[in-house]
Amino acid sequence: MAKTKILNKRRNSIRSIRKITRTMELISTASYRRAMERAVSSGAYTKRLTKMVRHLAATGAEISHPLLIPHPTEEKVALLVLTSNRGLCGGYNSSLVRAAQARWHELSDKDSSIKVPQVELQVSGKRGISFFTFRKILMAATYTQFEDKPTWAEVEEIAEQFLERYLTGDLDRLEIVYMKFESLSKQTVAHEILLPLSEIGSGDSDEPEKHSTETMYDFIPSAESILSEVVPASFKMKLFNCFLDSAVSEQIARMVAMKAATENADSMIKTLTMAVNRARQGQITGELTELIGGVEALK
Repeated sequence: MAKTKILNKRRNSIRSIRKITRTMELISTASYRRAMERAVSSGAYTKRLTKMVRHLAATGAEISHPLLIPHPTEEKVALLVLTSNRGLCGGYNSSLVRAAQARWHELSDKDSSIKVPQVELQVSGKRGISFFTFRKILMAATYTQFEDKPTWAEVEEIAEQFLERYLTGDLDRLEIVYMKFESLSKQTVAHEILLPLSEIGSGDSDEPEKHSTETMYDFIPSAESILSEVVPASFKMKLFNCFLDSAVSEQIARMVAMKAATENADSMIKTLTMAVNRARQGQITGELTELIGGVEALK
């Protein structure tokens, strides 16, 4: 009797957990669809704008903008890491923080060949903040306002700070580590250089690059006025797209993790149900045996 009660209590507990995981799976599915629509809609525009800025940077001295020109020395580098505020999303955060920690050590360790004098770590997401806080790695700035719907205004505020610091010489390079969304079945940890802008997308291989002389632009009214708008906008859109990619990748990871948890709960419930039935059958058999034994004793 006691064993049956214990098994029933455990099965009911797993059923309650299954309701939670199933609900979270459905919520993540809906959030994923909304986040994917935003990421896909901005992705094409960001790629085209980035490609145009690369072409402008490749023209050399003909067209110039401070954001396209690398600083002669790199004394201060900022590393921005995008993680999530919540867990229950599989290995999403662990993959990001491992890659970010490895890059931070490459930049800051004295024995590293690419060591820079000053490395500034900025982290978005409570999970990443907790990771680096536990390891006593100092963070220059933290952000927790970004959920599954990062807004343009929130990202633009951060982007303006980076732009101002790069233009004034307070920052020589900006690097970012985030989860890049490629498809429903593929999301990869990406490490990219966002500033200077001439480095953006330099490693992309989606399209073969044409020679710079094949891309011609007419600037009306002037190159300076156009570049003053296009170049900063390219950086802002790229940073915004990184946040959108992170948001949709997080929802996919949570959706997959919750689906796996729900399926595991179903399997455990099925196993416990069989165990309960066997225990109940054994209990009934025992009671019948005692009853028959008692009847035989009275004869």
